[in-house]
Amino acid sequence: MTARPPHAKTPKLELIDVHKSYGRTPVLRGMTMDVAEHDVVCLIGPSGCGKSTLLRCVDLLDPIASGQILLDGADITARGVSADDVRRRVGIVFQSFNLFPHLTVLDNVTLAARRVHHVSKRDAEAKANELLERFGLAGLARSYPNRISGGQNQRAAIVRALMGQPELLLLDEVTSALDPELVGEVLGLIGELADGGMTMVLATHEMGFAREVADKVCFLSDGRVLESGPPSQLFEDPQQPRTQQFLRLVHQAGRI
Repeated sequence: MTARPPHAKTPKLELIDVHKSYGRTPVLRGMTMDVAEHDVVCLIGPSGCGKSTLLRCVDLLDPIASGQILLDGADITARGVSADDVRRRVGIVFQSFNLFPHLTVLDNVTLAARRVHHVSKRDAEAKANELLERFGLAGLARSYPNRISGGQNQRAAIVRALMGQPELLLLDEVTSALDPELVGEVLGLIGELADGGMTMVLATHEMGFAREVADKVCFLSDGRVLESGPPSQLFEDPQQPRTQQFLRLVHQAGRI
């Protein structure tokens, strides 16, 4: 990792007392957190603690029950806000790639730009080819997802999210579906984006990566941010007993 340029810590994203349930099962129980512009925030915690749901709510894929989600100070969960307008500013990448198997990498990457944002095919492909070359996929533009590796598929999914030049990038366990030897190449790409100043929120089980790349780590438990701070503080001197227990198990498993 190279040193990132200094920047003002102005809020890009804020969650204020956000609640979300699936049926009668509460998942987010007063989620409150903020993400400074250009920062990388890693969400860690046990399965079921609300990491993925938080990201889906920020991208307006799931409606919240109460609370507020602010982007540059504006409430994107307010009545009448266009989800499409928000998603032009917020990109999201899922753990399962979600590439269409019958489309080439190039067609997958340009589909939303052409169909949703009405960018011309020529302009969309020019931008896509530039990004594919930047991230080592130029020779695979005409390949189909089932003919390339999982790591290449995930890189293509990240490129697709970058096509709209998002102000905020959300990544949901993007290495969990990869073979161990492919994890590094995807983490390397995320590191490049961090070095370039991309504002990101990552749900991750890769504790070593979180420790290296994050500006802030948030430990989630029972649908809340139980503890947050710089990686050096949270990993080396956690204050909450539940955080201490979680990290002790992570250490025992050799995950950090």
